[in-house]
Amino acid sequence: MFAIFRKEISGFFSNITGYLVIIIFITINSLFMWILPGEFNIPETGYAGLDTLFLLSPWIFLFLVPAITMRMISEEKRLGTIELLFSKPVSERSVVYGKFLASVFLVLMALLPGLVYYLTVYFTGETPGNIDNAATAGSFIGLFLLASVYAAAGLFTSSLTSNQVVAFVTAVFLCFFLYTGFDYLALLPGTGRINEIISLLGINEHYKSVSRGVIDSRDLIYFIGIAIIFTEATRLSLLSGKWKRTN
Repeated sequence: MFAIFRKEISGFFSNITGYLVIIIFITINSLFMWILPGEFNIPETGYAGLDTLFLLSPWIFLFLVPAITMRMISEEKRLGTIELLFSKPVSERSVVYGKFLASVFLVLMALLPGLVYYLTVYFTGETPGNIDNAATAGSFIGLFLLASVYAAAGLFTSSLTSNQVVAFVTAVFLCFFLYTGFDYLALLPGTGRINEIISLLGINEHYKSVSRGVIDSRDLIYFIGIAIIFTEATRLSLLSGKWKRTN
């Protein structure tokens, strides 16, 4: 598994992909937080907080994370290297989790510069240090967990096709549905008392819960559980493809 992890990380940073993901994430957030006029601009609103970062980032990751995962398996299928990978003494689970951890690691690298935002807001506020540290820490954790689910979902779509574009588009739609789709379903007429249950099936409710600064075990179980479901679905997808190739 760690050999796969190292291979993927090396691949990310041996070309522009890894750096580009981090640069795009930082640039978009910085533009909205400090330069572009509007409700997200911290100097303009006079509110020293990181709400903008935590509101925008799920939507930015909605595109960036699928861009990370789209080639992970689909490219191996296209090039035929997936057969070579399976010919080595490595299990499908090791392949999947190695690739998953590599994508999560890149997400973590993109989030680390967020500490600069935190320090900037912490020291430049009207009253230095007047920031909700618990909520900020919870929001960073929630954002990481959210992106991890995106990564697992993106890896799954990448296992279904040999076309990177198809994998990317499918992952974007799947992540969009996971993030906000259940909220819209809960608003449909006739949902009645089960609307809250429907909302809890989506990422958004759990992300907002963690962002309040109180880490509820139910939220952790949700994020970890959904990530495991998609990674195991990816493994089964690879097993299915392997079985078809040998029969």
